Amino acid sequence: MLRWALIFLVVAIIAGAFGFTGISAAAAGIAKILFYVFLVVFVVLLLAGLIGGRRGRL
Repeated sequence: MLRWALIFLVVAIIAGAFGFTGISAAAAGIAKILFYVFLVVFVVLLLAGLIGGRRGRL
């Protein structure tokens, strides 16, 4: 998911450089959404792993 966010970020930068502001704004918005979804999933999995690891040791 992080890979897709970076791809959309690169597309937004390239589109902005060529003057396609509409495409650039859309790609940047998608990149933002994917990045935040990635962060949420990462934190949830990190917490689930830590909690599961603590239960296994007790």
